[in-house]
Amino acid sequence: MYKVYVSASPFSALCRFLHTCPMRIEQINTGRRTTMVVGNREIETGIVKTACTGAVTVGKLGLADDAICNMKHHGGPDQAVYLYALEDYAFWERQLKREMPPGTFGENLTVTGSDLRQLCVGDVLTAPCVTLQVTAPRIPCNTLAARMEDRQFARKFVQANRSGAYCRVLKEGTLTAGDEFTWSPYEGDRISLATFFEDSHRKLSADTLRRYLCAPIDERSRRDFEKDLQKAE
Repeated sequence: MYKVYVSASPFSALCRFLHTCPMRIEQINTGRRTTMVVGNREIETGIVKTACTGAVTVGKLGLADDAICNMKHHGGPDQAVYLYALEDYAFWERQLKREMPPGTFGENLTVTGSDLRQLCVGDVLTAPCVTLQVTAPRIPCNTLAARMEDRQFARKFVQANRSGAYCRVLKEGTLTAGDEFTWSPYEGDRISLATFFEDSHRKLSADTLRRYLCAPIDERSRRDFEKDLQKAE
């Protein structure tokens, strides 16, 4: 169903790289409901994750026993699984000059072996028992800033453009640390997570909005872009 283009182009070079360097799951993380002070109020959040051992069940709405407390902005079938890379952790450790254990960003899967910024909406990640499809970058919020104990962290996160990847679940099953994903590129218009993340913080033209609406983006972004397109037309 998903084909790799064979041509002497930067995209074909990326294909070769991703196929020879599979993405590996280094740690699987889930969170329980935790009370956290965000600004001047207390909220319940599932951002505080701990590592799982053994096989973890992955359903259409995410990992078993992973708390989603704010369904307005988080979770759902198009943001069922969140990936963040050890390579991005290394960047933040250099920037913030402190150690950051996997799970700090509230990701379900801490992975290595891939630059998540170069993944595109619609790309498919296939593990032995689970198949995911990339849908969106992560947009920072005040809860993430509170987790980092830095009120300015959302701004820093935007400037760094290291959003991680939200995915929907195409095939339910189980995942185990050490599993590897193979990558199949989306054959339609390719929109990288880096571009999507940048565009989510700017006013878009009607043509650009239509481009996003033709892609398999997450439903929250789709609703926002549809409203923006109505205003733009």
